[in-house]
Amino acid sequence: MTNPKKEQKFPLLPVRDIVIFPYMMIPLAVGRESSLKALDAVKKSKEQKLVIIAQKDIYEESPSREDLYSVGVVADIIQTLDMPDGSSKLLIEAKERVLIKNIAKKSGYIQALVKSKKVLPHSAKNIKFKAKLRNLTDQFEEYVKFNPRIDLDTYSVIEEINDPGKIADIVVGHMRLKKPVAQEILKEFDIEKRIDKLTGRLREEIKILKVKNEINGKVRTNIKKAQKKSVLSEQMKVIKKELLGQEDKDNENSEYEQKIKNSGMSYEAKKLSLKELGRLKKMRPFSPEATVVRTYIDWLLKLPWKKEPPDNIDLNNARKILESEHYGLDEAKDLILEHLAVSSLAEEFKSSILCFVGPPGTGKTSFGRSIAHAMGRKFTRVSLGGIRDEAEIRGHRRTYIGAMPGRLIQSIQKAGTRNPVFLLDEVDKMGKDFRGDPSSALLEALDPEQNINFSDHYLEVDFDLSDVMFITTANTTATIPPSLNDRMEIVKFPGYTIDEKIKIAQKFLVPKQIKANGLNSYRISFSDRGIRHIIDNYTREAGVRNIEREIAKVLRKIAREITEGKRKSAKLTENNIKDFLGVPKVPQNIKAINDVGIATGLSWTEHGGATISIEISVIPGEGKLKLTGKLGDIMKESAQAALSYVRANTDVFDIEKDFYKNYDIHLHVPAGAVPKEGPSAGITICTALISALLKKPVKKDIVMTGEITLSGKVLEIGGFKEKILAAHRDGFKKVIFPEQNKKNIEELPEKIIKSMELIHVKDYGEVFKHAIS
Repeated sequence: MTNPKKEQKFPLLPVRDIVIFPYMMIPLAVGRESSLKALDAVKKSKEQKLVIIAQKDIYEESPSREDLYSVGVVADIIQTLDMPDGSSKLLIEAKERVLIKNIAKKSGYIQALVKSKKVLPHSAKNIKFKAKLRNLTDQFEEYVKFNPRIDLDTYSVIEEINDPGKIADIVVGHMRLKKPVAQEILKEFDIEKRIDKLTGRLREEIKILKVKNEINGKVRTNIKKAQKKSVLSEQMKVIKKELLGQEDKDNENSEYEQKIKNSGMSYEAKKLSLKELGRLKKMRPFSPEATVVRTYIDWLLKLPWKKEPPDNIDLNNARKILESEHYGLDEAKDLILEHLAVSSLAEEFKSSILCFVGPPGTGKTSFGRSIAHAMGRKFTRVSLGGIRDEAEIRGHRRTYIGAMPGRLIQSIQKAGTRNPVFLLDEVDKMGKDFRGDPSSALLEALDPEQNINFSDHYLEVDFDLSDVMFITTANTTATIPPSLNDRMEIVKFPGYTIDEKIKIAQKFLVPKQIKANGLNSYRISFSDRGIRHIIDNYTREAGVRNIEREIAKVLRKIAREITEGKRKSAKLTENNIKDFLGVPKVPQNIKAINDVGIATGLSWTEHGGATISIEISVIPGEGKLKLTGKLGDIMKESAQAALSYVRANTDVFDIEKDFYKNYDIHLHVPAGAVPKEGPSAGITICTALISALLKKPVKKDIVMTGEITLSGKVLEIGGFKEKILAAHRDGFKKVIFPEQNKKNIEELPEKIIKSMELIHVKDYGEVFKHAIS
């Protein structure tokens, strides 16, 4: 039952994070320009009243009607105070709740049209209502007892009030409710419904306060017990000191001291350890700083400081181990055996830093493990690929939270010895950024003259790495910084021939995968022709990693068939491999690609050698040269040089003299998404161009590699062995290469030398005689 009153207009003041109830007296800070203008309008009015309403989004600077709640309060301004920064502080007293009918902008502030509803008092004879009101006041009395923020006299004030609506509003004004909950109570004009909502909320708040007070009580009890224990402990120390004449030493600290004395640390490390132990004794056991110091001392103690006994190397046994675990790699094996021989003779031998360079899958990492086996040393490995932070190598300084030693010291600690074989994998794939250059941090560790005093930022003392045998691996030396490359002895791991791959597969890969797939007790075998079929049709790589992957795929299918009872043995040949591996992945007859305007060259990548096709089309036009196929700058310059050479020698090759005026030349290298770079395609480009202009095909069974000059000289190229292996792998019988690379023929296996015609040339005239029909 309500009696409507007339509608009125007042300046509106939105508030961000509070809901104000009638009868509340509260200070407010006013800073928004529109709110300050509303305040000025109130000061000029007679009634000195304004409407205060909560906004839904506290971050909205210019709230609209949708951003404001529908019910607020009309308030009187008791006091205002202008601040130096232009804002104002108010003391307001809320009078009654009102319903917002509409708002409008006026002179830079918001004006609200509001309507108030006067709620008629309930009958004193309404027993149910009186019971609800009594229950509310009783609940509030309990709430006050559990909430120390409310003065106990507040309940006494409520007992003197007869207006039920006022009682409800004063109660809710003393509660800390979330804005949506408080607004839900504010908008309830019916007193009885308001009391119902408020009573339910009070009941929930009392439960929360009871649990909170219970937890606080337990915490206070525990603190008192801890304080009591600490006081008694200090008293016991004093008593012992008086009775025994000395303070009882902490068992942990005594144990640390004994370990430091027996650790074999250097003098500087022992001195620093004892200093840190002295600090630890003065700290509380469970303080954060004590944990940091304890961790630091633990790291120093875990490192292998004591010098290892000299290696007892048996060269014959070492040779047998290397031969049994790796096929081929004669250069690498000879180098390792030479190092072992010198180390067994020399009193102070400083091992060179070896860098194994070769395509993926050629056995670089596993050969490092075999070296450790042959020397009888521990093996440890760190992958450097993708590392960009110098602290990964040298460690973090102890001032940082969670600081640790670098990867070198961590790996030495894990190995448990100061002379392991330490493999730094993928040294060519380190990066650098604002956190430093990891490759620069490696310079000290990989220099035999400096690593006797390697400094890790975390340890703050020198550690001797001179007994460590460091080995690094890389796919290419091009991305290794020159200063780091200079400290290492390069050992090349070239790709394998097909025969070598077959032997590696039969001797190592097949037995390994048979064991890995649980097929030891079954008769499983691969014929040499079967392995050859996998190599020719399902892989194209310098190493043997993909071959092993395909063998594993075959054996998994066989394991399934055995489990299903379909077979008990298997012999894999070239005739049935396809049943397990499906359609061949590698296209065949690559050598037959040579044709008019098409020549095949040889390229080198970090994955090994590869054949590459050069295509040239001569089109009527204005003499433009178009280059496509994602070519690098050096390769583009090779194309320009080849074109200039052909233009200068049209008479020699019987080419139309003004062809460059009448035709456009389009050079394309297939696999357009793959970057191509380098000068060694020069004679291949020149051959394809002459073939296109003469309309004569390039011979089918020939490939070539070599840089061309403007005078037609054919210059030396790199990656000779890998390129010849690629040509042999793809079935080519003739290879044209620069005469300056004749010395590299010795690197090739005897079988390849005998099975291929290797043609060395000085100038392009010789290339033309061999290449074009």
